[in-house]
Amino acid sequence: MQSHSRRVRADLGNAIGNEDSIRGFCANGPARVASAFRRTFHAAASSIDSRALGLNNPSMPRPEAAHRVKSYSAATGYVYQYYFYEVEKAKRGRAEGTEYVYMASVDRKHVFPVRIFVSKEALDKWSTSTGRAFTGTEEYALAKMRLFQAFDEVEGLAEKTPALAVDESNLEALLSQLDL
Repeated sequence: MQSHSRRVRADLGNAIGNEDSIRGFCANGPARVASAFRRTFHAAASSIDSRALGLNNPSMPRPEAAHRVKSYSAATGYVYQYYFYEVEKAKRGRAEGTEYVYMASVDRKHVFPVRIFVSKEALDKWSTSTGRAFTGTEEYALAKMRLFQAFDEVEGLAEKTPALAVDESNLEALLSQLDL
């Protein structure tokens, strides 16, 4: 089997007409090599596995993102493995807010979602009273602190999925843990 560089030299040599002219350029050798290179590889480039329009494999699913799995030793005695999954705008009843979804596991075999709803109304009231708005990072931290609180307080979280929320009833307690 020829090495790649030998094949390229042979293809160029065939296109030029003499393989030795690649190594020892004569007065017009560089121009002939460049011209032969363009002719040889333009044809090869147009036959690469791609279509002019669209994706190569339109039915191929989007690859899964790698998640950083973390552990939390809860007061209930369980050691949870969890990772952040997604965030989206949501409504619960008439309340608007943001829902943070974490995927958690107790046994590393079965994964279950833990959804935490952060109330926009509670955040707006706090922002009005303090004169500053929450950043996205601070809102994420509130949701994560509520997740830890659920890990510590709810026995058998995997079997029952309670409606977890950050609202006016627990906002101040969570903020005090974050020194905000």
